[in-house]
Amino acid sequence: MKITTKIAIGMVTLGGMVFSACSDSKSYSDLLKEEQKASNWYLAQHNVCNEIPADSVFEVGENAPYYRIDPDGYIYMQVLKVGDREIPKYGDQVYFTFTRYNIQTMYNNNTLKVEGEGNQDDFLNSVGDTYFIYGNYSISSSMKFGSGIQKPLSYLGYNSEVNILLKSYYGFQSDNTTCIPFLVNTRYFKGEY
Repeated sequence: MKITTKIAIGMVTLGGMVFSACSDSKSYSDLLKEEQKASNWYLAQHNVCNEIPADSVFEVGENAPYYRIDPDGYIYMQVLKVGDREIPKYGDQVYFTFTRYNIQTMYNNNTLKVEGEGNQDDFLNSVGDTYFIYGNYSISSSMKFGSGIQKPLSYLGYNSEVNILLKSYYGFQSDNTTCIPFLVNTRYFKGEY
């Protein structure tokens, strides 16, 4: 009888530990709410335009507003350099460099300055490996960067530079389930396919 009681107590204790461990993890819904909160915090630090200018003449520079470029507010861009008049066409190979900054970390630390990651510091060696086929999301070279990285090229040409606020839904494929928004400084270049 005592052994049965000890086993029962042990199972209840183990069950309680398992239950409490599960309650510490966040649901996907909670992660999306945190992503929204961090994104809103970041945008509140800047000017924001909810529409693309009708004439597509953007304000340019570090003090330019962030333009919402999708109807659901998953992608915003700040134009740092307009670039050439030539806009990529479907199927064009577009090379790009990037540095991305974790907005969730910025929000948690209440700072706009965080360490970035990407290939902009190693432009000559890495740009050849970093490209997508414009408008084609079915090949791995395009899929791994997500569709959001391509969206500014609907309005801007080659040799342009933008800061893009990307929520995980349109972000890099590796970020889709983490629900972490990133600020991605991106420069685009013409390539051959």
